[in-house]
Amino acid sequence: MSQQKVLRWGILGAARVNARLMPAIIEADNAELVAIASRRPGAAAEVLSQYAPSDTKAVALDDIDALIQRDDIDAIYLPMANEEHTEWALKVIAQGKHVLIEKPMALSVEDIDLIAAAAQKQNVLVMEGFMYCFHPQHERVAEIIASGQIGEIRTVRTCFSFPMQPARMYRINRDIEHGGGAMWDIGPYAVHTARKWFDHAPTHVSAMAKLNDHGADVSLAGVMDFGDGRFAHFDMSFERARRSEYEIIGTLGGIKCDTVWQNPDDAPVLHWWTDAGEQYEEKLPIANHFVEEIKHFSDCVLSNKTPQLSIQDARENCQVILAALASVNSGQREALV
Repeated sequence: MSQQKVLRWGILGAARVNARLMPAIIEADNAELVAIASRRPGAAAEVLSQYAPSDTKAVALDDIDALIQRDDIDAIYLPMANEEHTEWALKVIAQGKHVLIEKPMALSVEDIDLIAAAAQKQNVLVMEGFMYCFHPQHERVAEIIASGQIGEIRTVRTCFSFPMQPARMYRINRDIEHGGGAMWDIGPYAVHTARKWFDHAPTHVSAMAKLNDHGADVSLAGVMDFGDGRFAHFDMSFERARRSEYEIIGTLGGIKCDTVWQNPDDAPVLHWWTDAGEQYEEKLPIANHFVEEIKHFSDCVLSNKTPQLSIQDARENCQVILAALASVNSGQREALV
């Protein structure tokens, strides 16, 4: 693998996220799209024709098992339904292939541990697909924090939402236990962006939610307790206008990231301030975080590097999500083991 310059990719499923991910694989200079497969007849071909250039050599298949068994594929992108991630990740890993799993990696810590053990046995890399982490705007946020200008972080607030459209009703037509609802869909972002800025795991989580007739949460909000008066507030909803933002409040000032789900052609904007009265607005260079994610994972495989997002990170994110959902059920503050 060390002599290989391009990672050969397959896509497992014709999910909507392919609108962003497929062009990213094609654009990344160290990646090549070989094939996409879907169980729905014709779905893979439709996605390929819609989001890939006409000169691509990639093929569309109606057999997902056939895709993961191909010898000309090194890595799989897995954007299937949340409740199917574990089953298919294990099948992919068993074929000796690396896998980028769309968030959430799995619906239980036990399943993540199964994935981790299988990956170690097969000597393959696995990463949870938080594309936002690879946008340079968050590096700039980290620089401002490291400068000491906003002081010690005391509070992080995250907000992720969009109004549910008829074409997306499949996200809430099953209960939470089977992967439905806002927490398993956009909640992983809200939890992850809040956890990102603290140097250790929270000790307790509390949350409340609005459930629909299917037992899926359509809106959910909660708080993580990191001890010593440090809190992270997270909320998500399918009943509000689109938002994907976070705010960090320190002892001397704060920073706001206006858009986490950054469009490839939009210049990111950060706002930050200090208690001394300083106010800043920074417009940063345009970047495509999907392309950067694919380049990063491909480089890790090709160069035998450790991915930026570890399986342990996925495990800790899942623990918080499960504690928040437990709190919704119990009405009580839940401790993280």
